[in-house]
Amino acid sequence: MFLQLSFVLRWIMALRACGLIIFRRRTIPKVSNDSIQFLMLQTSYGTHHWTPPKGHVDPGENDMEAAIRETQEESGLDTTQLIIVEGFKSELNYLVNKKHKTVVYWLAEVKDYNVEIHLSREHQAYRWLNLEEACKIAHYKNLEAALREAHKFLCSTP
Repeated sequence: MFLQLSFVLRWIMALRACGLIIFRRRTIPKVSNDSIQFLMLQTSYGTHHWTPPKGHVDPGENDMEAAIRETQEESGLDTTQLIIVEGFKSELNYLVNKKHKTVVYWLAEVKDYNVEIHLSREHQAYRWLNLEEACKIAHYKNLEAALREAHKFLCSTP
């Protein structure tokens, strides 16, 4: 019975994913809205789509813990290398194999513009892209909207 319940909980939890929209920006010679670049990872499975780091929420962890864990697993970036940006949260809802899925993203800036990215086996490539380039490879309209929302938030924040 416990095994069945555990499996059901894992299946339900897998329909909720969390991640961080990671960005960097040059501060020299000056900060501008065009200097923002987003980290996009290309999956090594399926259609090889591009997304920010994200993944399922494990039993017993909260959404932010999952976002941080997945970011570390998929990109090698941990909390010592990131600044979580307060005030931004984007929730995407869509269907995957006829099942409802929710993905929650927060924003995080890398502390070092030239930080090294270490991909997991789940990904085969990464790119730092400006907003338009990131939206072009995002492929999914709701992810494109989340990236635009993040960019707008960053441009309006002093």
